[in-house]
Amino acid sequence: MPTLMVSISGIRGIVGDGLTPEVIVKYTSAYADFIKQGKVIVGRDARITGEMVSKIVVGTLLAKGLDVVDIGIVPTPTVQFTVKILEAQGGIAITASHNPNEWNALKLLNATGQFMSPEEHEEMKTFLSTEPFYESWQKIGKYSEHFEAIDNHIEAILKLNLIDAEKIRAKKFKVLLDCVNGAGVYSVPKLLDKLGVEYIKMNCDKSGIFPRLPEPVPENLSETMKSVKENNVDLGIVVDPDVDRLVLITDKGEPFGEENTITQVVKFIVAKTPGKVVVNLSTTRAVEDVAKEFGCKVFRSPVGEANVVKRMKEVDAVIGGEGSGGVIYPSLHYGRDALVGIALTLQHLAEKDITLSDLKKSLPEYFIAKKKIELQNVSPDEIINSLIFKYKNQNINTDDGLRIDFADHWVHLRKSNTEPIIRIIVEAKSKELSESLAEKYLNEIKELV
Repeated sequence: MPTLMVSISGIRGIVGDGLTPEVIVKYTSAYADFIKQGKVIVGRDARITGEMVSKIVVGTLLAKGLDVVDIGIVPTPTVQFTVKILEAQGGIAITASHNPNEWNALKLLNATGQFMSPEEHEEMKTFLSTEPFYESWQKIGKYSEHFEAIDNHIEAILKLNLIDAEKIRAKKFKVLLDCVNGAGVYSVPKLLDKLGVEYIKMNCDKSGIFPRLPEPVPENLSETMKSVKENNVDLGIVVDPDVDRLVLITDKGEPFGEENTITQVVKFIVAKTPGKVVVNLSTTRAVEDVAKEFGCKVFRSPVGEANVVKRMKEVDAVIGGEGSGGVIYPSLHYGRDALVGIALTLQHLAEKDITLSDLKKSLPEYFIAKKKIELQNVSPDEIINSLIFKYKNQNINTDDGLRIDFADHWVHLRKSNTEPIIRIIVEAKSKELSESLAEKYLNEIKELV
């Protein structure tokens, strides 16, 4: 895997290898040239390299003449929310999200608090090749701290029309909370306290060291699931290091399913405020099923938060997100936000007066299988174009690789932006069918190679 990855959301790398002080200065300087003037919000997740990276970022921005508002260790959605609330010209969230301890990253935000559009990203990149210009001593930016950012974010969630904190408090929920020692440690307990939720902490110290692989997928959560069952709680709440993904564990200690996070939130929202829904092309078909119950239309975007948000704005969606546990609720802000996802989930359970395992049973059941194939001496585009031609008479979408919808399943074939591989994602009504179909498409690609 490359040790520095560049995408429209920013840069990500292994600290001291791909992500060096020189690289941080170079990209922060180009970002400052893109922003031009005004103030930039800077926040970071809890990993131990965050302080070092933050000081380099802050110093560079100040030297470029931009004002910096430092909001400390916070979720990425709190950085996004604060850019919007303080009417800043941009924001940098210092986090490598679900990557392991040795990684860190700069997530670069525009004046709306969202990830830069492809056009904005291209404009920023033009400044990478110019010699950095720094201001003289009397023109450097001003530094300030704003450590109320998390409290302001939580207060805004509690004021949402669909959140009735009293109703949630009356349920006296008891949960197990796993924050993987990330930024969730500083934010999720505050939200749960406000909602009267009793919680048992797991992986919630402030060491900044992730005790397990931080991606909140079932294979990394065996101890957490066991603990949910042993402690006899109503549900498990798991967030990734920068708190933009929400993963739930049922009262039986079983995975609720990442795809079901967005499915149940969509069901809750459109039942109350019918409207358009946006998810990415790799997200479960269950979203269409629950939206259809309330006469609502689902639109699909290419994978990636920036793409989902762009589509949400185009169609004026009431809710959106991604199947990795990402909930985007525009009534709060346009960004994946586990904090608002937690509040909406607890509200849903309180109003339905059911357990999380019963809520899971009430949702359409699908199974996703994923495979990938590494390509040598052939371009991923060439393979995908061959498959587009082969399936041209089917129900296809080519906005992001190739998605083909059949009556009994769908498949999404997309190339990686960082490696010569094609990812194969298949969803069907049974695990056996999704696995066998994923194998079928893998073999088709092998034949083309």
